[in-house]
Amino acid sequence: MAKTPDPVRDWTDAYFNRTKETVARFGDVPVTYAVFMRRPVVVAPRLALSWLAETGRARGVDFEVELCHEEGKWVGAGDPMMYISGSFLHLVDLETLFLQKIGPASVAAYNACMMCMDLPEAAFLAMDARHCAGTEMADMMAYAASVGSARAQRKVKAVGFIGNATDATAHYFDQEKGLGTMPHALIGYAGSTVRAAEMFVETFPGESLTVLSDYFGRELSDSLAVCERFPEMVEAGQISFRLDTPGSRYMEALDTASAYAVLDRNAPDAIRGYRTEEELRHLTGPGVSAAAIWRFREALDEAGFQEARIVASSGFGPAKCKAMAIASAPIDVVGTGSYLPDRWSETYATADIVAYDGEPRVKVGREFLLRDRQ
Repeated sequence: MAKTPDPVRDWTDAYFNRTKETVARFGDVPVTYAVFMRRPVVVAPRLALSWLAETGRARGVDFEVELCHEEGKWVGAGDPMMYISGSFLHLVDLETLFLQKIGPASVAAYNACMMCMDLPEAAFLAMDARHCAGTEMADMMAYAASVGSARAQRKVKAVGFIGNATDATAHYFDQEKGLGTMPHALIGYAGSTVRAAEMFVETFPGESLTVLSDYFGRELSDSLAVCERFPEMVEAGQISFRLDTPGSRYMEALDTASAYAVLDRNAPDAIRGYRTEEELRHLTGPGVSAAAIWRFREALDEAGFQEARIVASSGFGPAKCKAMAIASAPIDVVGTGSYLPDRWSETYATADIVAYDGEPRVKVGREFLLRDRQ
């Protein structure tokens, strides 16, 4: 006889299921869990807590949650994020799934916050969906970006995340639909960057246009050709160019020597102090570097297209955003999926029971989780 599917039992750790059966046999007790992480994060608990409440309703039980830090607050390593109290019988098998929903979101929110704070004048677009392991993760990461963005907006009045790439999660950014205009595939289909722009304008008349500039390796030439084709749209601020040059080559008209020269003209302090190898790669290396962005801005301005906007993408995580801030790179919008946690081991949230039937008790080494009043 086939086993009836159970989304909690089937996906939780076996030892929690066995503990549940044991408690059912020997008697339930009220317990309190402390939830914490081993690294600093920006707490993003909403999805996890909504799932917990929904599961409790389905079981006909209530769980008491004491948030130690509200959504969007900074939480230190080992600092309890919350305490969850309720029936041991009904809580013990929820730990696995609950922790899956809070750890990654809180690290991603931290990363998103740091990026927005480093580049407070740039708008951010969450383009992480293609990098996520399924739709549940994509929902979690979009939510996390909105939490981190909101913190940066409060702390430094950053522009933050203005939207994302999919309709399903646009609501986290107060949008009705995902944002974005064309992928490289459309330019390949059209046969030229200008023709792809023409196709888009004809299909979506009146809408703003963001053109990918790197498909043919002619970032400057093709972008200027688009501006010359649609000067009225440029003047109205309706045209942006997305720099997405791969790290295997320099942008058109740029090499190592000219990259240093560009920064020497526009942000000399960026290259006159000590810089790590990673910082130098982001500042003057191939791909979408600070030098490439500055040279692109120069070319647009020299041709009289000052109203054309720049969208920078390709590997924009916390470290790259910090390097862009060092060079005061003239970025209008950052397209990023790289706020997703880089090291998944850092996303592991942990929960320990700190009280059984009202009596404080926790394993040796975790006494720091006990409530002060206990």
